[in-house]
Amino acid sequence: MFHKEIQACLEVLKQGGLILYPTDTVWGIGCDATNTEAVEKIFKLKQRSDSKALICLVADDRMLKKYIKNIPDAAFDIMDLEDNPITIIYDEPQNLAHNLIAKDNTIGIRIPNNDFCFQLLRKFNGAIVSTSANISGQPTPKSFKEIHEDILKGVDYVVNLPNEKLGTKPSAIIKLSKDGKVQVIRK
Repeated sequence: MFHKEIQACLEVLKQGGLILYPTDTVWGIGCDATNTEAVEKIFKLKQRSDSKALICLVADDRMLKKYIKNIPDAAFDIMDLEDNPITIIYDEPQNLAHNLIAKDNTIGIRIPNNDFCFQLLRKFNGAIVSTSANISGQPTPKSFKEIHEDILKGVDYVVNLPNEKLGTKPSAIIKLSKDGKVQVIRK
């Protein structure tokens, strides 16, 4: 069912372009998380300071290990126990665009519970940036029809699944330090 949309996204991602796509939380703007220029395009489109970190999505634990040097055991427990979408901020990211990594050498990553995202991530075989489809400081759109025209015009491809069932709010965010300390950033 998603084959055509995934193929179109893959072409755009591989060329360093931006996609607008449904995630397990809200509509997101995405790009190849290893492409510095593509990440910069997202900051410009969102009119967002590059000092405000972005998150990325990976398909599974195997892919997570490609981007985080040392994953604390607690991360797997949290992902297994949590029913709602949760982004975990990890120390010591690797193999990602340098402008995607926060100043304190951390990165937020989520494994989405969404069939479209899972298939896209698997076929892309890499991390994809995911940031809400809004101009920085504006409300997060709760549906496709609430996405601002500037965002729609500013991406290279809009996934044609406007009625895809999503959550209506961004994920919870926790910071999980390598020393085992857990900090709730957003509930």
